[in-house]
Amino acid sequence: VQLQASGGGLVQPGGSLRLSCVASGRIFSINLMGWYRQAPGKERELVGSIPSGGSTNYADSVKGRFTISRDYDKKTVYLQMNSLKPEDTAVYYCNAVINQVLSGPSYKYWGQGTLVTVSS
Repeated sequence: VQLQASGGGLVQPGGSLRLSCVASGRIFSINLMGWYRQAPGKERELVGSIPSGGSTNYADSVKGRFTISRDYDKKTVYLQMNSLKPEDTAVYYCNAVINQVLSGPSYKYWGQGTLVTVSS
């Protein structure tokens, strides 16, 4: 299983970016997809997640500004980031909890990370 994230870059404060992450490989089901971020010198933190058939969950720091969505057919999760602030600068990682076979165990997988820099 591989997770490929894309969409990071440099954006001015107040701007927007959209991150994408697509899962590929041997996948029976994806139970949950989400995004984490890690700023320089800080621990990795949850940005938000979206379980299959469930409601989204966001960190307080991004509520009202970020939106997570999924395309189930494309095995893709998106992170729409609006009203970006300098403190949103971080490497953003997607993750997914995946079953590779029916009735098998589920495992968490990570993407490679994509850098988002918010600066004027």
